[in-house]
Amino acid sequence: MSKELLQKLKGKKEVHSVWKEGLAIWEEYRNVVRVCRDATRKAKAHLELNLARDVKDNKKGFFKYISRKRKTRENVSPLLNEVGALVMEDTEKAELLNAFFASVFTAKAGPQESQTLEVGEEVWRKEDLPLVEEDRVREHLGKLNIHKFMGPDGMHPRVLRELADVISMPLSIIFKRSWRTGEVPEDWRKADVTLVFKKGKNEDPGNYRPVSLTSIPGKVMEQLILEVTSKHVEEKVVRGGQHGFPKGKSCLTNLTAFYNSMTRWVDEGRAVDVVYCDFSKAFDTISHNILIGKLRKCGLDEWSVR
Repeated sequence: MSKELLQKLKGKKEVHSVWKEGLAIWEEYRNVVRVCRDATRKAKAHLELNLARDVKDNKKGFFKYISRKRKTRENVSPLLNEVGALVMEDTEKAELLNAFFASVFTAKAGPQESQTLEVGEEVWRKEDLPLVEEDRVREHLGKLNIHKFMGPDGMHPRVLRELADVISMPLSIIFKRSWRTGEVPEDWRKADVTLVFKKGKNEDPGNYRPVSLTSIPGKVMEQLILEVTSKHVEEKVVRGGQHGFPKGKSCLTNLTAFYNSMTRWVDEGRAVDVVYCDFSKAFDTISHNILIGKLRKCGLDEWSVR
């Protein structure tokens, strides 16, 4: 940490305080953040280069730095089990969290369970056949973030991005085959589950959310299917008041539209009541059978539904 770098970090804190008070624009703060980030990375690279170059004369400093990097941070604190006892061992923590996540997952079907989920191929239309073009696959591979973690299959996003021109064609064939048969390769269904602490007490298993690290090619396939599903839903299902998923809309556009409606009604002298709803663990408790039934009802092609 040189004197110049410390000055830049101090300046970043000052600009952040000014921005929070509304006296600076966001772009100005972002520029300061970029400068500090680049300076920090250069200082780190310079330090590591010096340590590697002087390893013969400073072995102690070199291995001290390596040892510090090898230490892993404990992500999950001791947890309380169902009888109120603290669980300390990693294996017991994993079993406790697994049991909790399984308990909130909804495997039951709703009213649409009675509908037949198997649809014969005779109702599929030829124009519904999914097209997975090689250029589209190459485009998605070229946009991969090389700093993301790889999935259980060990395929790193940087390798896939560097070899995009070579593997785009075989991947497009696999994607097309998977889409038309309704089957997902086994490697793509495996996931390394990590935890994200949300809020509240650290010892409560209910305050953690599971995040799955899946195969990168599987994620690319998801993006291709998402494009088709989103386009269909936006064109034929979603109304103008939905701001959560359509492109070009966000929390900001939602708040602007909401604020406009509320202030107009207040100006007209009308009574305004607001009710906020939040679905606890909504994505964990959704029924797949209900979702499949709704997708079919919305007219999504059978290939994507399967």
